[in-house]
Amino acid sequence: MHFIDVILPIPLQNRFTYSITQAESGFLKEGMRVSIPFGKSKIYTGIVAAIHQTKPLIYDAKQIHQILDDTPIVTQKQLQLWQWIAKYYMCTEGEVMRAALPNAFLLESETIISKNNAIQLNETELKDDEYLIYEALQHQSSLKIQDISNILDKKNVLPVVKRLVEKEAIILNEEIYDKYKPKYVRYVKLTQAYTSQDSLNHLLENLSSRATKQRDVILTLFSIAAKTKKPVKVADVVAESNATSSTIKTLIDKGILEDYHIQIDRVVYEGEDNEALKQLNQYQTEALQQIQQSFKTQNVVLLHGITSSGKTEVYVKLIEQALLNNQQVLYLLPEIALTTQLVTRLQNYFGEQVAVFHSKYSAHERVEVYNQVLSNSAKAKIVLGARSSIFLPFSDLGLIIVDEEHESSFKQFDPAPRYHARDAAVVLASIFKAKTLLGSATPSIESYHNAQQKKYGLVNINRRYNNVQLPDIELVDIKDKQKRKKMKGHFSDRLIEEMNEAIKEGHQIILFQNRRGYSPIVECNTCGHSPQCPNCDVSLTYHQYRKQLRCHYCGYNSAMLIKCMACGTPGLDTKGFGTEQIEAEVKYIFPDLKVGRMDLDTTRGKFGYEKIITAFEQKEIDVLVGTQMLTKGLDFRNVKLVGIMNADNMLNFPDFRAHERSFQLMLQVSGRAGRTEKRGKVLIQTYNPYHKILQQVSTNDYVGMFKEQLEERYNYKYPPFYRLVKITLKHRDYNKVDMSADWLAKSLTQLFKHNVLGPEFPPISRIRNQYHKNILIKIPQGQPLGKTKEAIKKVQTSFEAIGNFKGVRIVVNVDNY
Repeated sequence: MHFIDVILPIPLQNRFTYSITQAESGFLKEGMRVSIPFGKSKIYTGIVAAIHQTKPLIYDAKQIHQILDDTPIVTQKQLQLWQWIAKYYMCTEGEVMRAALPNAFLLESETIISKNNAIQLNETELKDDEYLIYEALQHQSSLKIQDISNILDKKNVLPVVKRLVEKEAIILNEEIYDKYKPKYVRYVKLTQAYTSQDSLNHLLENLSSRATKQRDVILTLFSIAAKTKKPVKVADVVAESNATSSTIKTLIDKGILEDYHIQIDRVVYEGEDNEALKQLNQYQTEALQQIQQSFKTQNVVLLHGITSSGKTEVYVKLIEQALLNNQQVLYLLPEIALTTQLVTRLQNYFGEQVAVFHSKYSAHERVEVYNQVLSNSAKAKIVLGARSSIFLPFSDLGLIIVDEEHESSFKQFDPAPRYHARDAAVVLASIFKAKTLLGSATPSIESYHNAQQKKYGLVNINRRYNNVQLPDIELVDIKDKQKRKKMKGHFSDRLIEEMNEAIKEGHQIILFQNRRGYSPIVECNTCGHSPQCPNCDVSLTYHQYRKQLRCHYCGYNSAMLIKCMACGTPGLDTKGFGTEQIEAEVKYIFPDLKVGRMDLDTTRGKFGYEKIITAFEQKEIDVLVGTQMLTKGLDFRNVKLVGIMNADNMLNFPDFRAHERSFQLMLQVSGRAGRTEKRGKVLIQTYNPYHKILQQVSTNDYVGMFKEQLEERYNYKYPPFYRLVKITLKHRDYNKVDMSADWLAKSLTQLFKHNVLGPEFPPISRIRNQYHKNILIKIPQGQPLGKTKEAIKKVQTSFEAIGNFKGVRIVVNVDNY
């Protein structure tokens, strides 16, 4: 007997064992996909994780349905990473598999029901519900289980379907759909009969008198073929000859032309020949040598280079060396907006060796990049991507670069696996015995602490490229400005003055406000009522461009109210401000300026980022207003002034990282100013200019901030000295969440004593009609992590066995950064 262990794309704690024939065991390899039955009627796509001859003891192994691949699509090293992520982040391998594979690889099982035309049925024998389905099949060739649920208006329809099968009224086809379809392009050429010169001349003479359009098509075909010396696309012929596709069809029907299809990649590099790499300056050269030196003894090196110090050029040199060794490179970025600028830069150097992988790409495009990496294609030697690109099937990875390593966007919060891409990248590199370079102008406290502890190598670049000066940072006290009536809307007189000066000199301006929408709160002037989201404990944000109130947690929206819902008075006022309001105020104060906005609302489309960034680079926009998307390492050459509209929102956030994050955000957004000869200016508007963090930002004192925050973390037992595991309980019933969280916290306190905090309702305790309650477990350095997680798992298992807590969902988040 031969068996395989299979990973299913559902949250199961264990792998499942299936039986296979001897022939199948000879053909199958680990990492191939198989379609397998699971449960009563479901078919899933599973990944073969092991092939063996040990029969399962508890259940009879079912047989597999079919083998879907000729060669493995998941490598051994990927399976190793999946196991580590599942174990470390306390989730299942199935959840990791769902995150790791492009959706198109997970074939879907749909039960298709069609009418059995082979027999004549007496319809009077059918019960009412059976007749409804049978009648629907007279009008439709097939139905799915979901369609039948809708027709009968009930969930469990399988008994009815089963009765119809027994009466042979219907046929069941369990079908598997392959979601990936290759892209084909239609080409055209002359048929064999007209390849000789004489036959061609004869043809053109015939057409010139009767069918001039057809003759133009053939001449266009020749001119394109002569120019490009490549096969000619039908679309190009149609465009250049101003013909229609019916003209081409006529020529094909006459046997003059023939069409054929070629499979092509969806993502194609269309640039010119490669540029030469830039020469590094003295500081970059020293940094590069230090990194190479550190790599001899350390696997991970942290590059702490101030904003605009030219870190990217150092990365490019390291990438070049990896390519010379014929190795693959993974370049991780926290934000899709960043890839837009970097793709162009890297493609200028390395041409079509650069592949891009992130969520704005379609399923088909992602499958293509996946396959190129799997086959170690020359088109995917360098993968530039967001966090999910750590799951690609590398075969010879030599270097991982994690740019802006401090970014919280590297952490996945929902759904599982709740992994941190930077930490997973370090593990992935160790699996390949590759090197990892973490780069940032404001490193995370954990990474900098690791470098201080000599776990990582540390390299600094303290000068900006071309010795450009760091921007001059000025704090503006808006409390004082308001007293003295020197504010115009949310703009202080200093900010308006500096904006006028920057515009006069022909420079551009960035304004940063970390809130989208027009106003986060709408309030009645008479009774003080504020419209709330019906599904979440949060006030609705006013979006002026759509005249809508929207919830930023669940997406609920309604038209803007004309009068108060509580007292009926028409006077509604807006409190607080977001990017939309700043945009409107700039247009009002500076009516001649072109203003752009970059936030989640304006970058929804696939090329949303690209359009805005390109318009700003081409100087079509004078003032760019945006949220933290603007802070992420973008390189704009003509920005002289950066305005931070309100620094206090970030500083007063209830989170132990609030000060670290605020420092990073403000310093990063300041780094967008004055990246060429002219010194940039940054104005930070605040009600508290004497705040320690703001003083550290204004003097660019990263080390001062690091020492102060580290001391606080040590005193209050937070990372990097303690590990955190956050457990969130969710349910629609407030009392159920309350009771179950108390029980769970008591059980955990018996194990971990005073290192358990909570249970506590978060500031926004209801989201999408589900109440949340949090428990935080702190794990000291000496305590073994593996055993701690096992203990938490045991408590969780006991919890799930209690009938009263049925339906309460537990979410475990390890390293809750």
